[in-house]
Amino acid sequence: MPETTDYTSKQIVVLEGLEPVRKRPAMYIGSTDTTGLHHCLNEIIDNSIDEALAGFAKNIWIIIHPDNSATVADDGRGIPIDIMPKYKKPAIEVIMTTLHSGGKFEGTAYKVSGGLHGVGAACVNALSTLFQVEVRREKETHFIEFSKGKVKTKLTTIPKSKIERLESILPGGITGTTTTFYPDPEIFKETTEFDNKTIIKSLKDRAYLTSKIYFHFYDDRNHSEHHYFFEGGILSLLRELNKNKNVIHDPIYIQGESDGVNVEVAIQYNDSFQENTPSYVNIINTHEGGTHLTGFKIALTKAIKDYAERKEMIKNKDDTITGDDVREGLTAALSIKMGSKDLQFEGQTKGKLGNSEVQPIVNKIVREQLDTYFEEHPDTAKIIISKALLTIQIRKAAKAAKDAIMRKGAFDSMGLPGKLADCQSKKPEECEIYIVEGDSAGGSAKQGRDRKFQAILPLWGKALNTEGMRLDKVVSSDKLKDFIVALGMGIGDTFNIEKLRYHRIILMSDADVDGAHIATLLLTFIFRHLPGLIEHGYVYIAMPPLYKIKQGKTVKYVYTDEEKEAYLKTLDTSKNYDQQRYKGLGEMNPQQLWETTMNPETRLLKRISIADAEKADETFRILMGDEVPPRKKFIVTHAHLANLDI
Repeated sequence: MPETTDYTSKQIVVLEGLEPVRKRPAMYIGSTDTTGLHHCLNEIIDNSIDEALAGFAKNIWIIIHPDNSATVADDGRGIPIDIMPKYKKPAIEVIMTTLHSGGKFEGTAYKVSGGLHGVGAACVNALSTLFQVEVRREKETHFIEFSKGKVKTKLTTIPKSKIERLESILPGGITGTTTTFYPDPEIFKETTEFDNKTIIKSLKDRAYLTSKIYFHFYDDRNHSEHHYFFEGGILSLLRELNKNKNVIHDPIYIQGESDGVNVEVAIQYNDSFQENTPSYVNIINTHEGGTHLTGFKIALTKAIKDYAERKEMIKNKDDTITGDDVREGLTAALSIKMGSKDLQFEGQTKGKLGNSEVQPIVNKIVREQLDTYFEEHPDTAKIIISKALLTIQIRKAAKAAKDAIMRKGAFDSMGLPGKLADCQSKKPEECEIYIVEGDSAGGSAKQGRDRKFQAILPLWGKALNTEGMRLDKVVSSDKLKDFIVALGMGIGDTFNIEKLRYHRIILMSDADVDGAHIATLLLTFIFRHLPGLIEHGYVYIAMPPLYKIKQGKTVKYVYTDEEKEAYLKTLDTSKNYDQQRYKGLGEMNPQQLWETTMNPETRLLKRISIADAEKADETFRILMGDEVPPRKKFIVTHAHLANLDI
């Protein structure tokens, strides 16, 4: 049942002013790149979700307009518009111009809220050139407009919505709130363009976790629309996470409530060695985890370990099941809902739950229900424990192999691979390492580099395909062994990002099919076994030029066919020009390689990032895994996008 229908200005509490936001935007939204941009959109969406969680909304509409502004609408109660006596202003104006103001601080307007402790609509307002809000209450539409956090058009009644697109899709006669904002390019200097895939991923997550709420997404830039509604809730999310994976048992569903904290967990192991445990608090993705996830992991480890000991399944007395052992191949979605009044997130962007009292609550609920489940489903318990025991044996083999690496490395030039041409600087933030394909390219790179901060590690031939490969097999590869030792931060349970010797790891291969294959094999290895490198933004792809175009004494390097065609149109057509297509890095002399690919002033690098880890996991599994039919389907589906130079 809804907590209360009495939602008026009396329930709005003001904590502080809005002024700091534009001065230090990253402090409030985490960053001013594309991540911060989409965080702003999510804040507005989450306000509508709060209405739905409170029982007052069933639909949320999201529109991205051709001018790249965004509209979010719901069929909730509508933000209060009555005058707040203390401020002598309409409640909606106070909410939108003051940080930390709203109906979520005193616990009466909303019992559960994802919008609390985030940046809120007021912050999004401050970072927008235009911010328009329409409130549909009591058969009237009220409009107010802001610019960079300041009122531009005072609250007024209008005959119909100013958003024509909305009129065509919104049912008539409903109450609710509509917010439209234009991200400020002065703040979001990198881009103000919303990404379709990022929005879809965010909406699907929210739809899974708020079952029976409809999400309607319209991207008017490409005339597409998507609608999401999931009956199954968190179990639907689990099935999505384990799509295209070989699961080894039926899903385990746990639900319980204690001290006002509602806990939902869905668990299912697959035959891989990767862990995937997304966690959520009041629909918000806590991508850095927190006390709720810690409580779950402690309970899972204890339940599995105790059952194995109770049933005498551990034959070797020296074997001890650890948390790492029970999490290999684990897919688990954890969602908790709790009162917004006492909710504590670490950081403005709500990446980590800080409530210490939540850990024992989640621990107790999960532990008790898992104990019962294992007793009632002994076959499933046996499958899970057998996987953990296999992981122990793999861990032992991997440790022995890693120890062998370090013993061997200790006798080779201060422990570093003999092939490595190291740089002079010892400050990781200054240093970069080029992983170079081939002998001739490696020689050119060593001669052309700046020795102060650039290291070169040549890798001859293709590396192993490590998709689905156990760690003990991985570390037995000489090529990958050199790579691991050169980076210096270990692997597996010895991985320590603080020991990384270079903060730019640059994969440099030929601009052809074989080069792309080599880069893909290395990226697969990094994604599966050293994901921390990508998470910290340390991995790059070098972009060598495709063509050298010379006319007279003028030399131009171009990096794409489109760039080549555009440049050719600018040339003096009464003179001849020479065009050279680079098939490999080895065709360049050291000076050319420096000028085109290694000089920080002129080179082009692409940083590798993963906005959607689940989608990346699925793609690597399809393209690099053992199953042929999914790969064939993927290739046939995407063949029209390929531009091969064979």
